[in-house]
Amino acid sequence: MSKIVSISTYQPPYTLYQANAEELTKELFYKKIPKLERYLKVFDSGGIESRHFCVPAEWHRTEHTFEERNNLYIELATTYSVEVIQACLQNEAFLETPISPEEIDAIIFVSSTGISTPSIDARVMNQLSFSDRLKRIPLWGLGCAGGAAGVSRAYDFCQAHPQAKVLVVCVELCSLTFQPNDFSKSNLIGASLFADGAACILVCGDDVTIPTKKPTPSILNTGSKWMPDSENVMGWNIKNNGLHVIFQKSIPSIITKWLGPFIEQFLVEQQLYSEQLNHFIAHPGGKKVLKAYEDTLYLAEQKTDISREILRCHGNMSSPTVLYVLEQFMLNEGQVDDVGLLVALGPGFCAEAVLLKWRE
Repeated sequence: MSKIVSISTYQPPYTLYQANAEELTKELFYKKIPKLERYLKVFDSGGIESRHFCVPAEWHRTEHTFEERNNLYIELATTYSVEVIQACLQNEAFLETPISPEEIDAIIFVSSTGISTPSIDARVMNQLSFSDRLKRIPLWGLGCAGGAAGVSRAYDFCQAHPQAKVLVVCVELCSLTFQPNDFSKSNLIGASLFADGAACILVCGDDVTIPTKKPTPSILNTGSKWMPDSENVMGWNIKNNGLHVIFQKSIPSIITKWLGPFIEQFLVEQQLYSEQLNHFIAHPGGKKVLKAYEDTLYLAEQKTDISREILRCHGNMSSPTVLYVLEQFMLNEGQVDDVGLLVALGPGFCAEAVLLKWRE
């Protein structure tokens, strides 16, 4: 079965603590949003202490066009992709020997916070020694579900090509989408929650043998779920000055009423119950989202401790966030025969689930 043999994440250079983010937001929105002080409480109650960004806080004090934002996205997404790919292919925590980019058969590039044609993966190929026969699979518009979806599509590719080595690269620069002239509650919540990040995993097919230094997760199966007529739950409104966040407060209740039955059904199809999961690898969309996971799947709070810690230290980085969580499980938690479920939600409205089992 396909297996995840290496993983790396990348921390953008500018750290902003939540108290400072709140002050900056208050400065930008002062006298522009009624009852602002009440809404600013989301900065204190969201379970986030720090986040990391590709631009300094001062960048948001001046106006930037959509063109300027997107050009910066292309530049930095390319740079961060190169960094995190190299780290993944040379990660001594997992790999006995480094892997050359020339050995990679396909790259799945996941992002939703900027626009690029050709996609970022083509630009990355000019900076690393990939084969010119590399198969490129860019995924755009999946938002927070993108990391889990990327793992799922890598599994599908390796099912068809069991000798393949596939990279999944997730890069999101949410800070470049912040709109200082959008006075909606969604924008304010986004300002309290979203951050920048990049992650990369290496997925190998059944016929690939790569010696690893510790147990790593094999992918047993994947599942997808879509909710009809739910385009307004999460996503972007694309306007002249850029991407404006759509973020409904109903998401935690959707997890309880809609996601819970899907996950239960998916596990039953694998002859499992949630109580048998050693690890729950959840995309930490927010503090309320993690609580909704616990409630609907009857999980003990410690099952989401790592997701909660990633949220605390990094915020919600959209698609790469669940891979930051997976990295911690792969570094510190996974033992032979452990079973884990990786889950993320995103625009559509949709859910992606990946069933994992740790093996030598």
